[in-house]
Amino acid sequence: MAISAQHLKEIIYPDSDGKPMAENTEQYDYLTMIKTGLAAQFKNENVFVAGDLLWYPVQGRPDITVAPDVLVAFGRPPGRRSSYKQWEEGNVAPQVVFEILSPGNTRRELQAKRTFYQRHGVEEYYEYDPDNGTLDCWRRVGDFFTYLSIDDEWTSPRLGIKLRLEANGALSVFYPNGRKFELTEDEILRANAAELRAERFAAKLRELGIEPE
Repeated sequence: MAISAQHLKEIIYPDSDGKPMAENTEQYDYLTMIKTGLAAQFKNENVFVAGDLLWYPVQGRPDITVAPDVLVAFGRPPGRRSSYKQWEEGNVAPQVVFEILSPGNTRRELQAKRTFYQRHGVEEYYEYDPDNGTLDCWRRVGDFFTYLSIDDEWTSPRLGIKLRLEANGALSVFYPNGRKFELTEDEILRANAAELRAERFAAKLRELGIEPE
């Protein structure tokens, strides 16, 4: 039976699943690094980047939802969202998703997330386990995911970033120009401040009729 337009308007889509953003500081640091770095990379483009945001792919079904640690949706404008309701986003599914694992993640939970992302249109899905120092990737081929084991480093076809597993199992991420994503909040703030100073300097040069290289 079809759901009436009035009933669709009355359906509530919660903004939170009641779960913490991260279970430990390491998980939080990696989540923040990836989300902040990607937002900086695409800040002047029509790309939406979010961390720990509930994604509802099906209108009328608030029970079908998941909150990826980081999601990236190309073709959607940046800006504030209380959740990502796909039917309000031109029916664009996030193309790239990251999950940073914690000791509390179970095999069943992870398999359910992979199935969800495969079913609802994700093109690239990454799982990083800080405790075990492993990085796994699934890429869409047709309607299904193909698993790729990443032993050393990998460049995302969609994002253009390089993900590298260091000898100690830490994850390093690099912009297409080779600059490294910053890991801690202090490093992020320093990098943002340096970038702001560079932008102001470039603007001053333009005022003087000099085009910065």
